[in-house]
Amino acid sequence: MPRQGFPVEEIPTHLPHLTWAQVFDALSYYSDHQADINAHIERNRILDSEIDPLFNE
Repeated sequence: MPRQGFPVEEIPTHLPHLTWAQVFDALSYYSDHQADINAHIERNRILDSEIDPLFNE
């Protein structure tokens, strides 16, 4: 899971629909598959220059 800048203890606060079990399952899965997940994220990244400026208004 990409880091969002807050401690793991705060994840359920920011994503209250997730249980602690789901949070730790996701973190465990990411830990086991970091390279594949990061490669997927990078392949699907949209550059700021490709986003229509009107989208952000």
